[in-house]
Amino acid sequence: MASSKVQVLSGAKVVLPTGTVDGGRVIVDGTRIAGALPDTASASPTLDLTGHWIVPGFVDMHVHGGGGASFTSGTTEEVLRGIETHRHHGTTTMVASTVTNDMDFLVNRAALLAELVQQGDLAGLHFEGPFISPCRKGAHSESLLRDPDPADVRKLMDAAHGTAKMFTLATELPGGLDSVRLLAENDVIAAIGHTDATYEQTVEAIDAGATVATHLYNAMPAIGHRTPGPIVALLEDERVTVELINDGTHLHPAAFQFAYHHAGASRVALITDAMDAAGFGDGQYQLGPLAVEVLDGVARLVEGGSIAGSTLTLDTAFRRSVTVDGLSVDDAVRSLSANPARLLGVDDRVGSLDPGKDADLVVLDAEFTVVGVMRKGEWVIEPQVG
Repeated sequence: MASSKVQVLSGAKVVLPTGTVDGGRVIVDGTRIAGALPDTASASPTLDLTGHWIVPGFVDMHVHGGGGASFTSGTTEEVLRGIETHRHHGTTTMVASTVTNDMDFLVNRAALLAELVQQGDLAGLHFEGPFISPCRKGAHSESLLRDPDPADVRKLMDAAHGTAKMFTLATELPGGLDSVRLLAENDVIAAIGHTDATYEQTVEAIDAGATVATHLYNAMPAIGHRTPGPIVALLEDERVTVELINDGTHLHPAAFQFAYHHAGASRVALITDAMDAAGFGDGQYQLGPLAVEVLDGVARLVEGGSIAGSTLTLDTAFRRSVTVDGLSVDDAVRSLSANPARLLGVDDRVGSLDPGKDADLVVLDAEFTVVGVMRKGEWVIEPQVG
């Protein structure tokens, strides 16, 4: 049997779960990260990445499309193009997020996306809608919204054939708490979002098993000093991880830093919430049944002007978090890789550069620009150095 290919990446600042190693090295053996150089390592080529960073591949648990392709309505080939677009920006693991539509459409959509999960192209499915509040619908069609009846939640879970990873729910609606309990019993994330819940109702949902805040701040009531609302409940509870969209549009930098301060690095997952236009450009798009215009990189509904997802890629979120918001590189890595991998239950394979895990990694230059991306030991973008 032929020996697997060994690659040695040396000289970079390597971000490990235990901290950053300056002048470290990563040894890739086939598709996985090896714990030590094999005996034949002297014959293995070494890529000198001095002056660069090596971080784990990014994990996006909330993304609707990219590269001009929609995960919510595109063909298999189009979805694969969207996946490839995000891979070129460092996202080596991603969950495909849907948007509100009628149940038959979502059942059929789940079947198509589940095949891509089974092929290893996606890490799972996230149903965002239709079980959300009409008061906080954002870029979702109000006529297609419905209460989170556990029977309907079960129907979509079954359609996903075990690939459903997360449902976003307005848990204050009829059936909301029972749906949370159903999801928790089946090891599927119940995420609170697009909600008009009170503080007390949010606490009740967390106690029932909700563990994620869908794009915190966005599509939920603002903090009030007499009516603190869901944001305070979600930030204060250590059982909850909060999603943040750090694109400079969805959140003021002070709001980002406020959430980070209160939740801490172990309870933040940076997401894109990206739609088709990510990595593609301005123009006219569809998000589910709704028309969207992207202008200067900001996506808004044509009718009403609500923000309609983002055009963000996770490399931009990483760079902004470090260079604008002052996060340490270690904390940014937790929020873009380790935390979402843990939540999705795939941290045995991805999310860090530990030996034995998939060789998913990103090479960044000194300005935190992506110059290399590796997925399962194969270069998506090979660094051009030296």
